[in-house]
Amino acid sequence: MTYLNADTLQGAPISAADAFDLLNMTDDDLLARASQLRDQGHGRLISYSRKVFIPLTELCRDVCHYCTFAKAPRKIEAPFLSADQVLEIARAGQAAGCKEALFTLGDKPELRYAVAREALAEMGYATTLDYLRAMAELVLKETGLLPHLNPGVMTADEMTTLREVSVSMGIMLETVSPRLGERGGCHFGSPDKDPGVRLKTIEQAGELNIPFTSGILIGIGETRAERIESLLALRDLHDKHGHIQEIIIQNFRAKPNTKMANAPEPDLQDLHWTIAVARIIFGADMSIQAPPNLSNGGEGLIAAGINDWGGVSPVTPDHVNPEAPWPHLDTLAADTAQCGKILVERLGVYPVYAHQNVHWLDKSLRKPVLDLIDADGLARMDPWAPGDASQELPELPTTPGLIGDIGLSRILARAEMGADLSEAEVCRMFAARDGEVHEVMQAADEVRKQVVGETVSYVVTRNINYTNICHYKCKFCAFSKGKTHEDLRGKPYNLGTDIVAARAHEAWNRGAVEVCLQGGIHPEYTGQTYLDILAAIKTDLPDMHVHAFSPL
Repeated sequence: MTYLNADTLQGAPISAADAFDLLNMTDDDLLARASQLRDQGHGRLISYSRKVFIPLTELCRDVCHYCTFAKAPRKIEAPFLSADQVLEIARAGQAAGCKEALFTLGDKPELRYAVAREALAEMGYATTLDYLRAMAELVLKETGLLPHLNPGVMTADEMTTLREVSVSMGIMLETVSPRLGERGGCHFGSPDKDPGVRLKTIEQAGELNIPFTSGILIGIGETRAERIESLLALRDLHDKHGHIQEIIIQNFRAKPNTKMANAPEPDLQDLHWTIAVARIIFGADMSIQAPPNLSNGGEGLIAAGINDWGGVSPVTPDHVNPEAPWPHLDTLAADTAQCGKILVERLGVYPVYAHQNVHWLDKSLRKPVLDLIDADGLARMDPWAPGDASQELPELPTTPGLIGDIGLSRILARAEMGADLSEAEVCRMFAARDGEVHEVMQAADEVRKQVVGETVSYVVTRNINYTNICHYKCKFCAFSKGKTHEDLRGKPYNLGTDIVAARAHEAWNRGAVEVCLQGGIHPEYTGQTYLDILAAIKTDLPDMHVHAFSPL
């Protein structure tokens, strides 16, 4: 038996040499370490993206021996979906609450089929990727769905133009084994499946700051050692550019009417082994995904170290694996809860890349992404916003069967006893989701009872804004302005102490016992200015409580 070294057990990246030692570890040891790492990086959250799949074209110049997505021209109604068809699919996804539009298509079919070239020319496009760009832009504009593009091998120039209309892209590495491209291998006759070509595409995506999805396909003739080589190759690129947002571990499924129709599929144990190895190689923070519709062992997948289910569509089938229907989202949430985890929705761009949007997203996509995320970078689940009194408070979700977290329960118990909580404990409470929020609220209510009983207080007050002139330009502020910006939210003002005192008198006469004074950081104010404002109020109203100022 081979054991991981102490540094790796503390979360340090495993070395390439040690990665191959994983071949000698027992499955139990691998899964235990992988699960520990996943919890270290992602806590109780298992994410997914609610998306709609748009199969722009089923033509492809490659002939992978396991694929039923790619078809010959005689077996399809049209070489490409029309713009109307694309929008019909996208709008159905929008109506079902989807936030991502995943464009799936074959690799540059115009390089193989005249019918593809003719169809593109008739629509006014030179290449499939030109048409893809136009359709992604159309979907974004008309529906607000965020495009994720899987168009296969691309050049840097092609990715540059597609980056302007997509929040992320992806290409499965599948394997680094050149054997599978030789005669008799599953990739024979598929020029775009050359490992070097695919790795170049992935590296160029990193150079262009594109959030990227990749992964491996297992059970297509590769060895376990070659799987490790493939994962290490992806890790090397991610270490260099930081752009790989998720690693997919996808298991081969034999399909009728393909050359590999009778090939053996990897069993569940083999899938679990590969997921665990991927988690250990990439460490705690990487998102490791396994599609839930390609196996019936959701509990085992979570135990093996995944933190993401990938894209799940309430509208469209998995066009690459049409024989495997998506699980119902309620069922997926319940299955996840039974494993002690919480299902959360994300966008097609992962939280860390959404938060660092200036680096990772085209300028035109930053606001659409920000509009759809919460403070954690995950998908906003309701339209509620503070300050809008017309909105009813949404119900907080609770997934039936969610297993409580002992760690959170201990923190709440300490809080109820009046203990000082650590920063980590406070952060854990802020991270509460789903039914955990109700636990935190209940504990808070108990503390409230202990501190103040059943008394709820309020104060009759008046806000007095003494100036809106400010020499700071905080980007979130809609109040302050400089002296010369009269066209923006009205004229700048600077109230005299007599006006401030008069407004305080008006408040007192109407029953107020407090005035709240707020204003901009006026460049000419001194400490005496603030003292003068206080004196103007307190001279005539000594019993008025003054809650005031945010001076620099």
